[in-house]
Amino acid sequence: MVNERPEMLEQSATIYFGPWYRRSPFFDATRRAGCTAYDVYNHMLLPAYFDDPITEYWALLNDVTVWDVAVERTVEISGKDADRFVDMLTCRDLTKCAVGQGKYMIVTAPDGGILNDPVLLHVGENRWWMQLADSDAGLYALGVAASSNMDVDVSYPHAYPMQVQGAKAGKTLEKLVGSAIYDLKYYWCDWFQIRDIPVLISRTGWTAVQGFEINLLDPDRGDDLWSAVFEAGEEHQIRPVAPVEARRLEAGIMNYNSDMTHEDTPLHIMGLEHLVEGQSQDYIGKGALEALKAEGVDRKLVGIEWPGDELPAELSWFWPVVRDGERIGKVTDAIWSPRLERNIGYAWVPIALAEPGTPIDVESEHGPLTVRTAAIPFVDPRKEVPAQDLRQG
Repeated sequence: MVNERPEMLEQSATIYFGPWYRRSPFFDATRRAGCTAYDVYNHMLLPAYFDDPITEYWALLNDVTVWDVAVERTVEISGKDADRFVDMLTCRDLTKCAVGQGKYMIVTAPDGGILNDPVLLHVGENRWWMQLADSDAGLYALGVAASSNMDVDVSYPHAYPMQVQGAKAGKTLEKLVGSAIYDLKYYWCDWFQIRDIPVLISRTGWTAVQGFEINLLDPDRGDDLWSAVFEAGEEHQIRPVAPVEARRLEAGIMNYNSDMTHEDTPLHIMGLEHLVEGQSQDYIGKGALEALKAEGVDRKLVGIEWPGDELPAELSWFWPVVRDGERIGKVTDAIWSPRLERNIGYAWVPIALAEPGTPIDVESEHGPLTVRTAAIPFVDPRKEVPAQDLRQG
């Protein structure tokens, strides 16, 4: 058993390493590397604390970091009708998504709600991988398939991603797979071998910096792959990290079940509206989203920011947004941004308060605050950093 991150809760809690929690192929390596706290995500143990978050933040921006994200449960959709079936699950138009290409995907419910926001990889002809945020969207896909009358198979392949992220990520991967790594465009993937270990590498990540996700295909080779990556990155001060929350908030990246749930649609979230793409083919939730787009939304997830002292910790629960003593929304994330040198976060507010620069009152666990709404993302809105030439790292 281990304690959760100590600064997050007034009273520490424990997680028991029972057999009902799945373990990553990298789990033993993360223990040896000094992980002292784990979360539970997709029924699997997720490394949650190695070192000071500020230290890890700068290591991500300047060097190279490794994060065990095998918890991103991979769901494979294959079969003769796989292309049409996947396209039916999302408001994104996948008709021109080539083999080898990836997309940030919204899995939609019949009412347009967000059921998951995985990275989708088109890994082969009539073969797709959804790499899930924390939810049972794989079971949803199985249910849709059962009533679809389509020739499609929904399965859980052996695919366990590890994120290698940071300014030196390209140089680290070059040592392992050669210069071909530089041919991999942002949000594309390809098959490689690392010291005879078969992997699929995608140029993606939950950080919006330069980086990759290495999908281990043989769960018995977790220690081997971990060792190979750390040896390759040794000269670049490679280190294991937990989720670098400050960076993902700066980049406008959402956390499913925290920032959004099945009760929200992409049209409710600043920066995701464009993912409801105009298309001729039908998909689950299309009618509801088209109607909502026409009438407009009543609330919005927006950025917030405020100056002052550095937040002592991340949120342990949602902070109420209030007006005249009445709760009108909630803060879902708040953290100190080392680069911006101010506190930033996300909040749900009525649409009348969503315009950037609007002051709102918040009841935080550290006392009352007045913050201002802000555009999402806070930095690099065109995603130029993760898409830049990796040889510059």
